[in-house]
Amino acid sequence: MPHIRIVIADDQILMRDGLQTIISLEKDMEVVAVASNGEQAVELVRDTRPDLVLMDVQMPVVDGIEATRRILADFPETKVIMLTTFDEEEYIIDSLNQGASGFLLKDLQADKLIEAVRDAVAGQLMLPGSVASKLAARISFLTAGSQKPTHTGRLKKEGISFTDREKHIIQLLLEGKTNKEIAKTLFMSEGTVKNYVSVIYQKIGTSDRVKAIMCLKELFA
Repeated sequence: MPHIRIVIADDQILMRDGLQTIISLEKDMEVVAVASNGEQAVELVRDTRPDLVLMDVQMPVVDGIEATRRILADFPETKVIMLTTFDEEEYIIDSLNQGASGFLLKDLQADKLIEAVRDAVAGQLMLPGSVASKLAARISFLTAGSQKPTHTGRLKKEGISFTDREKHIIQLLLEGKTNKEIAKTLFMSEGTVKNYVSVIYQKIGTSDRVKAIMCLKELFA
């Protein structure tokens, strides 16, 4: 059985210690480094070249989704499993869009976590039931495109337009960037970006991020 080298990235000390203890009991696994934020995680992956990273979604300095993007850009062979206490749709979509190998909730039992690590290293996509159901719902929406009326005609008919700033933000949204990444790119506060995004959503008549992205792709294709 191959030896699996792991980096743990989580801003909660108890969570890091707990994961390290669980993994240390497995003969085929080794924690080679621990990080308390996404920036440290990226640096440690560069230094240790692990097989897998257990990555908290919400961390200071650099969040887990951005850290995953940076890691997989330089080390695409590395597996990343996202860890969070939430099963919110935006996290699921953003994490998988950046190339994560799975998305697990932190209340997962120890034996299930170990099994998930082994399966991820073997190339399987890891999603708990509650996460998989949300993703399935989004896939259902995306594949139902031929049944949706187009928004383009309505926007033109109603004279809805976007400002240059809104168009710039839309471009970044279509590139898959999070609100935090957009704020950094445009030198704005995250709160200001959220306000712009809310206005954009109102103009196209939806509050669903995935639905909005699909509509904007159609409008700006």
